[in-house]
Amino acid sequence: MGALASNRKRGGDEYFNFNFNHKNKALYANSPDFQFSKKPRFSLMNRSPEKAIVSSSDTVSRISRYPEAKLPFPREVHAPVRHHKFGLSALIPNQDSVKTHMMGNVLSRRLSNAKRQAFDVLRYFKKEKEVIFVEDDDEKEKEVVSDDFSVEEVEVIEKGKNNVEEEEKNVQPSSSSVVTELNNGSLRVENALDMLSLNNEVADVSTLEAYRKLLESAERRTPKLKDLDFQIELNEKRRAALQALRPEQKPEEEQEEVVPREPFTPLTEEEMAEVSHAFSTKNWKKILVSHKNSSIDIRGEVLQCLKPGAWLNDEVINLYLELLKERENREPEKFLKCHFFNTFFYKKLVSPESGYNFRAVKRWTSQRKLGYCLFDCDKIFVPIHKDIHWCLAVINNKDQKFQYLDSLKGRDAKVLSSLAKYFVEEVKDKTGKDIDVRSWEREYVEDLPAQENGFDCGMFMLKYIDFYSRGLRLCFDQEHMPYFRLRTAKEILKLRTE
Repeated sequence: MGALASNRKRGGDEYFNFNFNHKNKALYANSPDFQFSKKPRFSLMNRSPEKAIVSSSDTVSRISRYPEAKLPFPREVHAPVRHHKFGLSALIPNQDSVKTHMMGNVLSRRLSNAKRQAFDVLRYFKKEKEVIFVEDDDEKEKEVVSDDFSVEEVEVIEKGKNNVEEEEKNVQPSSSSVVTELNNGSLRVENALDMLSLNNEVADVSTLEAYRKLLESAERRTPKLKDLDFQIELNEKRRAALQALRPEQKPEEEQEEVVPREPFTPLTEEEMAEVSHAFSTKNWKKILVSHKNSSIDIRGEVLQCLKPGAWLNDEVINLYLELLKERENREPEKFLKCHFFNTFFYKKLVSPESGYNFRAVKRWTSQRKLGYCLFDCDKIFVPIHKDIHWCLAVINNKDQKFQYLDSLKGRDAKVLSSLAKYFVEEVKDKTGKDIDVRSWEREYVEDLPAQENGFDCGMFMLKYIDFYSRGLRLCFDQEHMPYFRLRTAKEILKLRTE
């Protein structure tokens, strides 16, 4: 029976000392199937004499027959693989090679970024050239110039690509040479970017072929532009000639009728003397004039109301209105067809006791008495007396308006409503027609001469009637009132208005 030995001194055992070196052990140790095991050692005492002693050389020869352990073969990748530049992937992956590989990747990335920026600038430069073509007068010229631009730009881009490729070829795998060459390449790319930067101006633009062609194209368009300028100037002259043949149209303010001199004709010396004599106290009780049609007598004391600072009375106002009607009858073509109610009409139409009463004034406008119908008149004037103030209301049949004129800018809606109702009933009574005045405008005239004292309201009212009956605008003011008082006195003494 053999006995198992537990001797742990393997290094001195001549039977199991196979002279393995460190290198071979490392190879077996790296194999996944390699395991360390303890083999039984038999004592020399129990060794069979028939069996020969196995030498260390025999063991080595036996083990040498086994194939050497090899590293697992990596699986082939069937997909796009990024090839490392500068051949760094073939190096042994030790510490120095890893650092060189990382530096190569960084530098190659910088070179790629520089190339991409350079090409982006070139593309932007191309778009800017295309923006230059605004006008399309000559399509052929435009196509020729654009084609030349594209050829030049392609050449520039190809040259840039060739330069970059040459730089890549000159780069060596070693880290020091790679750093040197890439630094030089980056400097050249940066210089190119600086030259192509939009912020920098081209030193001599006229040397560019494209700019020269643009200048030639602009020079070819110059005669056409001159021809257009000539045609525009010629058409302007024709327009001016045609405009001169048309009658000149003035603005609305200038189109208004020019005020004649008649309303402002100064009094002569004889007329002034006659008026002064009528105002004297010697004629206080004397009847100065008598009007047969209206049966109005004017004594000296009544005429005193036309002196400056006095209030006008009913007799002077009513007589003056009668004279205005006679003036219209004398020259109907020169004045509007009007009707002038006296100062008592509105008091009869609207009395404080009974209010509105059409029957009270129904016979005032009979056809037999007037000889015409109010519906045929252009304007109907109604004096309004309010205790100590005179106003004017107008039934403007010509413009379809009910107007209210107050030299103190007052308003009275009741007056216009009463006159609108009266006019409808008057037309219905005299002509049998039903008219609708709801669409007529009710105007409180604002743009009119205003009095600046407390006693010229009656004279303002008479001049409103005078100018409106002439078809004139109210082109007078407070400073004309002294003249109008003398003129009215003169016209009453002559029983004739001009």
